[in-house]
Amino acid sequence: MPALGKFALTSALFTAVLATAACSAPPPAPPVPAAPAAVAADWSPAPVVPLPSQPPPSLVVDAPLPEQLAMGLVVLRYRAENLRIVPVYGPAALDVSPRIGHIHVTVDDAAWHWADGSGEPLIIQSLPAGPHKVWIGLADPTHKILDEKTVNFVVPVHSGHH
Repeated sequence: MPALGKFALTSALFTAVLATAACSAPPPAPPVPAAPAAVAADWSPAPVVPLPSQPPPSLVVDAPLPEQLAMGLVVLRYRAENLRIVPVYGPAALDVSPRIGHIHVTVDDAAWHWADGSGEPLIIQSLPAGPHKVWIGLADPTHKILDEKTVNFVVPVHSGHH
């Protein structure tokens, strides 16, 4: 057999052996799933699934913003922890998970209060100059108070209107 023919036959045989080996080799192992990403300690679970147990709700209220207070406008930022502020009321809402609720607000020990389910900062205007206090109660959908804070502040003497 000529040398070129032996080379062609050897190349063809080598290719056939490689093809057979490739076809009979076991499939590659499936990739190992990555470990779940670590959850930041200051994050709570995503509010999309029921939680088997929930820590108690709490209320955080900031002091009034000084620039607005100087103009006679009281702006109080607040947030609820372990409770979502939404305008949903009544006993059936007690079974919602994660927990939901709203706030009650009283200004200067008034005999009345208002409820708010917006989650937006409280804005109170036209208070006279002098000391004031705002009581904020974190409430469940049946209006039971779960946590409360009182903010004391002084509205300075100012000129102008809003």
